[in-house]
Amino acid sequence: MNYPDSVHFLYALGNEIKTAKFGLERIRAVLDALGNPQDRLSIVHVAGTNGKGSTCALIEAGFRATGLRTGLYTSPHLAEPTERIRIDGRPVSADRFADAFDRVHAAVERLLAREAIDLHTTYFETVTAMAFLIFAEEAVDRVVLEVGLGGRLDATNVVRPSLTVITPIDFDHEAYLGRGIESIAAEKAGILKPGVPAVFARQRAEAARVLDRRAAELGIPVTRAAESPVEDVSLDARGSRFDVAGATPLSIRCPLAGEHQVENAVTAALALIACGVDRPAIEAGIAAAQWPGRLEYVRERPAIVLDGAHNPAAARAVAAYVARFYAAARLRLIFGIMRDKAAAEIAGILFPLASQVIVTAPRQSRALAPESLRAVADHANLLIAPTLEDALRWIEDAGPDEVIFITGSLFLVAEARALLVREAP
Repeated sequence: MNYPDSVHFLYALGNEIKTAKFGLERIRAVLDALGNPQDRLSIVHVAGTNGKGSTCALIEAGFRATGLRTGLYTSPHLAEPTERIRIDGRPVSADRFADAFDRVHAAVERLLAREAIDLHTTYFETVTAMAFLIFAEEAVDRVVLEVGLGGRLDATNVVRPSLTVITPIDFDHEAYLGRGIESIAAEKAGILKPGVPAVFARQRAEAARVLDRRAAELGIPVTRAAESPVEDVSLDARGSRFDVAGATPLSIRCPLAGEHQVENAVTAALALIACGVDRPAIEAGIAAAQWPGRLEYVRERPAIVLDGAHNPAAARAVAAYVARFYAAARLRLIFGIMRDKAAAEIAGILFPLASQVIVTAPRQSRALAPESLRAVADHANLLIAPTLEDALRWIEDAGPDEVIFITGSLFLVAEARALLVREAP
């Protein structure tokens, strides 16, 4: 198949969350048929609720700063599925993506014909197998691998990594992972493996207890970000500078905005130290990291900021950012979200920040109708825009000192980037 056909087939497999089939038997069978490319890779495996994508990007940038050839696997994508599979920081080409799809799909079809597997691999399982195949063929030195959903039964959890990392755990996907922090943490802790050291970001107490208990059961060494003092923190609207004390003292400049990115950068730095990366490469790599769609400025005067705050913890991070840097500014909010998210709670955090709220819907079948948002979260100055384009027309009168946040869903952020950013993500 060509690239458009491969993407169409993947989308036809269904939404990657709603069609998730937990269990590793299918992906293991497919990878075995492909020669188990994942076994030829040196992998850092990253799970968590918030910050795992940013942390992956920061770790990968640190490896690349040493001159290593890197592979980065993340989800979801913003504009094109090729973004999920990156070599040396760049998305794979459309042709390479389509070629990998053809080979994985052919292996799946052969297994189905022999009744060796029950169903075709899901969207996420298929792309995960494609990533392993590409990374192995490219002979990358290090792979940074982001968990898709949960950890224990996620399709990425077929690997034997050199290091596992768990970023902050909070509420998200409760229908799949459980209603309490403890049950969610237990699923994330499923990526921990005997003999494989781990790095834990600073955690809520109830999550930390679960992670620590599992690490003790496995007898693995753990580096905890909570035990690495962060000093002389300087925050501005575009990033942060701070020092990390410890056996390898670091002076970090993080270009990812938001106080929460300090925690992600510390976690990434500790992961790189655990992998033997030296101080200059860690500092240079983190300083050069990019992660679009997360407190990303795409226009100035008026400032337009994009952020995929798709769960309550992420919304609280945006609220803290606004309170720190834009407490006195007139802020407008363009908001759209998926039906399976905690819309009322997220809106309750974000809407009070804004003098005007424009609710809309991403062009996705799972999007919550803007009219429904009015019912779950009120605002004195709330407008309904059928599409993002309509919402953007309503902010054309914004003054140069106003600030406009477009948030609530990465799908909405992706649409906004396509309209507002000229260069490729």
